Amino acid sequence: MRRFARTLAAVALATTVVAGTAGWASGTTQRAVTGPPPGSASWRSDWVLGRALPDPGSSTPAQVGLFFRGLSASEQQVLLERHPLVVGNLDGAPLELRYRANARALRASHDPRFKGLAAPGRQILAFDPRGRGQVAEVFGDLRSARHVSVVVPGSDIDAGTFDRRGDVYGTPAGMAKSLYAETGQGSAVIAWAGYTTPVGLGLDAATGGLAEAGAERLTRFSAGLAADGLPAPVVFCHSYGSVVCGLAASGLGATDLVVLGSPGMRADDVAGLHTAAQVWAAKDDTDWIDDVPHVEVAGLGHGADPADEEFGARRVPAEDAEGHTGYFVPGTDSLRAFAAIAEGASR
Repeated sequence: MRRFARTLAAVALATTVVAGTAGWASGTTQRAVTGPPPGSASWRSDWVLGRALPDPGSSTPAQVGLFFRGLSASEQQVLLERHPLVVGNLDGAPLELRYRANARALRASHDPRFKGLAAPGRQILAFDPRGRGQVAEVFGDLRSARHVSVVVPGSDIDAGTFDRRGDVYGTPAGMAKSLYAETGQGSAVIAWAGYTTPVGLGLDAATGGLAEAGAERLTRFSAGLAADGLPAPVVFCHSYGSVVCGLAASGLGATDLVVLGSPGMRADDVAGLHTAAQVWAAKDDTDWIDDVPHVEVAGLGHGADPADEEFGARRVPAEDAEGHTGYFVPGTDSLRAFAAIAEGASR
């Protein structure tokens, strides 16, 4: 009987997804951007410093950090000027150097999608123009912050929608700005759109392929923060981003893992995440995600609902959040709770 019920739920999930698109072959299937930063081949062959540079594909963020600590400021500048896309995306490189490298790469880009990201004063910690574009931006002084948060978005997010004007609190920049405004001095928030997200409600959104690729990138990004001497983060994961976080949980080194509007984390319960982080979950009554069956059968669906009591996460109040993207709206109980978690008040 239980197997039959799970099969019916999987069929319902497939029906829900197909109804939201033109079917599986709707043209929304995405190919994940993976591997080392663009320009890595040129970087590997460059002996400008008289020795081999760390391989972006095989060197760990800790090894990258050790390498850069051994360079003079002028040597770092040489590498920035010759390889801005590598330096700007190289986890473990000093964040100040990455800001400058990405500003340089953005100024050199003629793609209209990236024009706003090149505005003076923006702290772009990652910029990968491949595919639909991937971006990470910092709000606050990351170097001096006592508390660091990372916001991981869900579907339909890329360089062009990173900080769109519509549905502001459904964008990584909007969520991060709102959280930073609620926390303020002593905290910094990173909006991390560093993976290829699903487009629409097609097969990508119902399966874990893009999340698996994203989890690898998120884990490496987190290791880069640690290699640069930054505090262990609180990670906020929205919608499909919570699938990414669920798969990455054991390697994130996070103090807290907060999921909101989650379709599932590819785990049956908190123990299945294999993390020492405190896990939190928020879901408001008007969020359409509640209509998605929380099952995983033959790779379809993302498993148990983290907001269910049986999952074992601590519940975040979200009574006055509205819809799927209302959790970071100023004045909501969910945002106030998020800020308290970000500032360590729960520990």
